[in-house]
Amino acid sequence: MVRLFLGLTLPGNIRVRLVGLCGGVSGARWVPPENLHLTLRFIGEVEEETAHEISAYVARVKGTPFDLTCKGVSHFGSSRKIRSLWVGVEPGAPLLALQKNLETAVQHAGLEPEGRNFTPHITMARFKPGTRVQLKNYLSGNALFTAGPFTVDSFVLFSSQLGSSGATYAVEEVFSLT
Repeated sequence: MVRLFLGLTLPGNIRVRLVGLCGGVSGARWVPPENLHLTLRFIGEVEEETAHEISAYVARVKGTPFDLTCKGVSHFGSSRKIRSLWVGVEPGAPLLALQKNLETAVQHAGLEPEGRNFTPHITMARFKPGTRVQLKNYLSGNALFTAGPFTVDSFVLFSSQLGSSGATYAVEEVFSLT
């Protein structure tokens, strides 16, 4: 079994800007700089054979390179049960088309449709259940954050190994849009 997801890597200058946001929130488990990415489709644990099928289907997804801009900060979860803190990504038509085409490819490989709507974001921090988090000052202080634009000309099939200190990601395959 292998745990997989499809995503976009971030250029070094964008990572540097994002790392500058890491701090000032008690209880946050900040994502290591090398793990910062934009998830296009979480796949989860699959058999090796299924992983090869997914790779074959997503390799057919093509498009035109496009630019993305990071903008603003927000969180998932209710104000009492915050799960994660994230930086938004402007959801332009090329990004949404890429995500939709990858979703279709993954379904052709035999996976069930994703049950959640796609919200383009870069996870910055996670919180343990029950952690009391005060985000008001952080969110208002970083509301105008922007980084980019940066050009997207490929997407990545990542594997993920869960460990006691968090996940470790590895690039399994890079797919060019052209």
